[in-house]
Amino acid sequence: MNIAKVTLLLSCSLLSVVSMAQQRFAKELQLLNTAIEQKFLITGKGYYREHAEKQKDDRAVSYLWPLCGLIQAANEQELFSGKRGTFNRVFKVIDKYYDDRPPAPGYASYPPPHGGGDRFYDDNQWIGIALLDAWSRTGDKDYLNKGKMIYRFMMTAWDTATGGGLYWEEGNLKTKNTCSNGPGILLAMQLHKATGDKAFLDTAVLLYNWVNKHLQATDGLYYDNISIGTHKIDQRKYSYNTGTMLQSSLWLYEATGNAEYFQNAKRMADASLHYFYSSGKFRDSYWFNAVMLRAYQHLLKHTEDLKYLQAFAACTRHALQHEKRADGLMGKGKADLVGQSGMLEILARLAFLEKKFKF
Repeated sequence: MNIAKVTLLLSCSLLSVVSMAQQRFAKELQLLNTAIEQKFLITGKGYYREHAEKQKDDRAVSYLWPLCGLIQAANEQELFSGKRGTFNRVFKVIDKYYDDRPPAPGYASYPPPHGGGDRFYDDNQWIGIALLDAWSRTGDKDYLNKGKMIYRFMMTAWDTATGGGLYWEEGNLKTKNTCSNGPGILLAMQLHKATGDKAFLDTAVLLYNWVNKHLQATDGLYYDNISIGTHKIDQRKYSYNTGTMLQSSLWLYEATGNAEYFQNAKRMADASLHYFYSSGKFRDSYWFNAVMLRAYQHLLKHTEDLKYLQAFAACTRHALQHEKRADGLMGKGKADLVGQSGMLEILARLAFLEKKFKF
């Protein structure tokens, strides 16, 4: 074999290796999606189960929270593949959790046909965010109308205790949380963009200012909640709380042109990069990190600096190498649906991004 042929074969081989490396997240996405459907979908009943292996306290079907992750992952899968159907299939399951009790319709934590449950504002907001993402992608007005319904429900959580802000759980007046205000800002901003109605922007600014006043730490990250009775701050820091506030800053910057919002976003991004990703592995749950990745992906519209994406991808690779189970699911110990849905969203987003960026 002559040198030219050897060179050609080596070049083709190298290109093949590079191509395989670039498609790592896409392949892992497909494998995890298959494992989730095999381990969590309850055949013939139109519901998912909470854990892959039944736990002592598990009920007949899953709570709503895991589906909040699964519906966003479905949106990202459709965006990546260009194929429709996955989002609506998951949303049909979520519709079984619809609860029209006063003061406003929303989604219960457990399906009313199986006994129902409390209603959490953040669960509803995560669904609303996914619906508005799907609306912007498809133009389906039903998604937009459902998003408006969720907004009406979430605003029943607002009052002037601690100067404003939204409660976390309906009827529970003990805390106001970053996790029920950050996604509330995002939903309001999505509705503002969709409708042009300034009332949504006003809501977003009101909530944004309240969270920054009461729950932002000096390093730019965010605490978990404030107690209504004592005003004591729960100082735990989770990636998803900073993620929603980082992305909120970007939405507000785009809507207003106020550079202060972008500066805030950069400060949060740098603080989160150091705190959550400098070790090379995830500090908290897959789903929490999926919410942070949404913010990092959004930030790419405004900067060519890939350091946030690169650090996040490194943590994902570490998880795939060290935390993948023999059955294809992710994580050590018991596998719950919310964790799997979080990793599914991460893989779908990274698979989409790896077509454009090298990280």
